This record gives sequence, structure tokens and C-alpha cells, in this order.
Amino acid sequence: MDKPSRLRPASWLVAAGRPTAPGEPLNTPLVPASNFILGQERAYARDGGTPTWEALEALVGGLEDGKAVAFASGMAAVAAVFDQLPVGALVVLPDDCYQGVVGLALAGAEKKRWSVRRLALEDTEGWVRACGEADLIWLESPSNPLLTVVDLAAIGQAPRKPGAILAVDNTFATPLNQQPLAFGATVSIQSATKFIGGHSDLLGGVATTRDEALWQALRKSRELSGATPGTLEAFLAVRGARTLALRLQKAQENAQTLALRLEQHPRVARVRYPGLPSHPTHATARRVLKGFGSIISFELHGGAAEADAVCRRVRLIRHATSLGGVESTMERRAAIPGQEHLPPSLLRLSVGIEDVEDLWADLEAALQ
Repeated sequence: MDKPSRLRPASWLVAAGRPTAPGEPLNTPLVPASNFILGQERAYARDGGTPTWEALEALVGGLEDGKAVAFASGMAAVAAVFDQLPVGALVVLPDDCYQGVVGLALAGAEKKRWSVRRLALEDTEGWVRACGEADLIWLESPSNPLLTVVDLAAIGQAPRKPGAILAVDNTFATPLNQQPLAFGATVSIQSATKFIGGHSDLLGGVATTRDEALWQALRKSRELSGATPGTLEAFLAVRGARTLALRLQKAQENAQTLALRLEQHPRVARVRYPGLPSHPTHATARRVLKGFGSIISFELHGGAAEADAVCRRVRLIRHATSLGGVESTMERRAAIPGQEHLPPSLLRLSVGIEDVEDLWADLEAALQ
């Protein structure tokens, strides 16, 4: 297999993580094994992994020219990164951040494991200063659910405190639209549950780094915590990732069209999508992203009751949480516990690969 630098990402997604010896299957099969015959390096799955996990790690890691560690969920990957912190560490989190990460960080702060500081994602100068002070700088770009895009080009090159970790949750962008390690991040995190798997049928997470010591530490954290991926889940994540380039291209095209139309709709008060010139960080998105993604957040006139009614009225779009699947889903984020600070009428729409005119007809009917 050629190195990823010799293959474009769309080709790497199709080619990586496959067996190569004559007579082997074309796809890495499910290997439902907990232990192996002694005599080789691999003895026990929790310690050494399985061929199915390794296929997923090769595929995702190669997209960022790094080494990946697969986990049971995105949050398991996040927890493994936090597990590297010394007692008394300083963690800097965005003001707009995935609620699971916030919950983990605050729980650790309550136990005096670390302290937490929050910063606005668009405050690039503040993040540059934080790099010299914090033990963990946690970024999320585009953010969930306000879709703020961070200037990773500036922050990734800022001088850091010795031993500090610059972590980027890259789930919304995927490695096709943004490669945090190339900007100088220490570790890039993907929730494979979302776009990598792409079919709303698995839980998984992947952390990728170019730091050999951190890669080994993340593997050890996975081993000791037991946060290992399921064999079926890893297999499905690899199979789903094969079509990521095609799925993302179609979903992004749909999202751009819908965002433009929503912006003109009289029932819509505000649209947040990095591909719109009206988005506060649109200029940054044009510089650091290769594509604007397939998530749209928009607010309605009329408040929470009207937003809930729209969620009940859609038919093709599913009223469901999570994102990144082939199907379009939508939910009111402020209705989720821990998200009450968000605008009450904000709807997060994960745009899928359906025909855009059918999606618009469904949205327009619900808005009426």
C-alpha cells in the first residue's frame, strides 16, 4: 500500500485497511476474537487489538498522515485524551462545545483533577495566549451547534507550554475538510459514530496523532479502561468510510442549497452555516476548510414552541438526535439537558444525501 501522501483522500478511503497477500479476502473480515494463539506479538485483544480494529485505524490515521487509536465511542476517545493530564492541570474549553466534553471536564474539575477555563472560539488571540498557559487546549471546529470555525492556522503554530496537548474535535469537518495535525495540533478526534460510519448504526471513536509517545499512551489508556471498539462496529465503520467522500460531497451540496433558501424564508430569523457570507466566521472557514460541511443551525421567529412544531411536521427529515448519516435529521438543541443556554428556537439540521428538492419541499411544508 502506498503512503497516504501518494494517494488523494478519496482513493485512500477506498484502498486503506485492506489485506494485500494473495488468497486473502478483498475486505478485512470481522475477527470476533478475544484472544489469540501464543507465539506472535498479538495475544489478547484488549492489549493488542484485532485485524478489524487495525483496518479502521489504518484508514482514519492515514487520512491525516498520523497513527490512530480506535475506541468504543467518541467520548471514550475524548476521555483517553483527558486521561493524559497531570493532577492540577489547566484545561481550556470553548464556550460552544459538545455537551459530553463539557460534562467530562466539569466532572474532573469537581474532583480537583484539573481546572477549567472557557473561551469564545472566535477569540483567536485568547487561544494563542492560552497555548502558553494550559495543559490541554481543547478546540472544536466547526463547533456544535453554532458552527463557529476556529483559526487553526494561527492557533496551531502558537508556542505551547511544554508537554501541552492541543486537541481538536474534528467530527463536523471530517479529515476530508480539515486536517488538524497539519495545522500543528497534537491530536485529532473523530466520532466515528457520525460521518465516518455514516449510517447511524454504530458507536465508535478515533484519536489520531503524529506523537509516538502520545499514541502509545492512548493505546495504554484504552487497554486499562477497557474502552475497546466492538468488532462489528469497527467493521461497519470501515465499510461506511469507503463512501465518505461521495456522501460528504452530496450532503455539502444539499446543505449549501438549503442554507441559502432558509436564509430567505420569512419564518426563519437566522441561519448559521459556514458557507454563507453572513456567517460570523465565514472568512476563516474559507481559509482553513476544504468544504463547509453538511450541518446547518437555524433559528425561527416564534420561539421554542414553533421550533418543536416544525420538528413534528417534517416527514422525510427525521426528528432525531446525532448527525452525519445518509439520512437528514433535525432537533431543537435547547431541549437537550445541558443545552438550555442556546437560543430556544435553534434547530440543528444534519443534511443527508436525499434529493435536495425533496428535502426543501419537506422543510418548506413544515415551516408553513
